Amino acid sequence: MSKPFQFKEFTVTQDQCAMKIGTDGVLLGAWVEPKEMPFNILDIGTGTGVIALMMAQRFSSSDVDAIEIDAAAYEQAMTNFENSPWADRMFCYHASFQEFFQEMEESYDLIVSNPPFFTATQKSPNEQRNKARFEDALPFEHLLYGASKLLSDQGTFALIVPYDQEEQIVNIAAKMHLRPIKITHVKGNEQALIKRSLIAFKFNVTKKDLQLTELIIEKERHIYTDDYIKLVQNFYLKM
Repeated sequence: MSKPFQFKEFTVTQDQCAMKIGTDGVLLGAWVEPKEMPFNILDIGTGTGVIALMMAQRFSSSDVDAIEIDAAAYEQAMTNFENSPWADRMFCYHASFQEFFQEMEESYDLIVSNPPFFTATQKSPNEQRNKARFEDALPFEHLLYGASKLLSDQGTFALIVPYDQEEQIVNIAAKMHLRPIKITHVKGNEQALIKRSLIAFKFNVTKKDLQLTELIIEKERHIYTDDYIKLVQNFYLKM
């Protein structure tokens, strides 16, 4: 059984979730920086609920909604929300994102997602894990289209994706009139290849508005860079 994950201000149980807490989700939750305090926030494909919980911790007056298609993960996220200090302003919907964006009339000031992004060739025999990890359950076109429908005019949509899919995603987003305002390339260490792209999209921005940065996680094994520590120290117990 997977042990609960203890953060500084909340605990996440994850024994029912196919996808456990990893660096990607925590990076996104710590990195995203909307220009103004969002009135409401949406986490697409919440899994354990960790990113939604980070949003509730960071933005003390925001309502935080989440969506999760997998029944076991949905139940676990709800439990994690209910056991958090912010239970009164957190809610999880059990639905596919496609159903959700077609029916939801509300717009959101901040939308975040750590989306499934492994291709079909990497599938495992575990169907629940496949649904959590593979983009055929939620193609990027659907994710970006739905986000563009739900995002408020001045809102921010942020996600973390493999670096080799960054260009494809930016091109799809452009069709929805979403353009990147900040991209951070993530490397495990100085010598490593770029592994992930953190991307924040907005409406009504141009190429000259784009801020491009780099984040290196480790100086050497288990010795973290100052930039990484500064980013996540409000969340991890041992930072």
